[in-house]
Amino acid sequence: MSPTPRPGAPSKEGPARPPAQDAPPPFLRVTEIFHSIQGESTWAGAPCTFIRLTGCPLRCVWCDTDYSFHGGTKMSLDDIMARIREIGCPLVEITGGEPLIHRNTFVLAERLVEEGYTVLVETSGSEDISPLPAEVHTIMDLKCPGSGEVARNRWENLEHLSARDEVKFVVLDRADYEWSRKVIRERGLDRRVRDGSLRALLLSPVWGDLEWRELAEWVLEDQLPVRFQLQLHKLIWGPDEKGV
Repeated sequence: MSPTPRPGAPSKEGPARPPAQDAPPPFLRVTEIFHSIQGESTWAGAPCTFIRLTGCPLRCVWCDTDYSFHGGTKMSLDDIMARIREIGCPLVEITGGEPLIHRNTFVLAERLVEEGYTVLVETSGSEDISPLPAEVHTIMDLKCPGSGEVARNRWENLEHLSARDEVKFVVLDRADYEWSRKVIRERGLDRRVRDGSLRALLLSPVWGDLEWRELAEWVLEDQLPVRFQLQLHKLIWGPDEKGV
């Protein structure tokens, strides 16, 4: 059964192309594949297999995965799928870096969906999410000003989000919080959470820069319909551990 197109996605129909002769197998550059506890989103706490792809066009000032910007290992999609089957976890997340800069990410997502995995894709929101299968659960950042990358927000992505999907704000300070609150209200994201057309809004403090209690109290004061979250994997293994 083929994956369902995401709402608003352009049609893939077009003239048939002849198969390429002796074309190399499709591949992705992979920083790491590992089995861990999901640390963020509404899926936090669930065992999950992570596929961390290499490369990102953004440079958020607080980024904690800059080791994925360069290097990585070239892996065919067949090899990636074999590793996922070997681990045997039904929940799989494709992350980065920024996974959606690679066209074969969409092919990998389709293959995972077709094999019956529950698929999460974590994206910065700077790239078009519409080619993702509708069965994918997208966890999409909206970059706050404190990230240094607010200009990279692709606002039209909001139109492609569904009841499966989540929007995340990583908050550096009070100015970031107020920006997030304004976006939530002016873009109608609070209404979408309440009517069920968006799964969740997530607010996270930048690790080591914003007091957890402070952000929690701001959320309570404004009665925002958000999920306050911490990075659970950092609480378990520490903030500098890789592959978790």
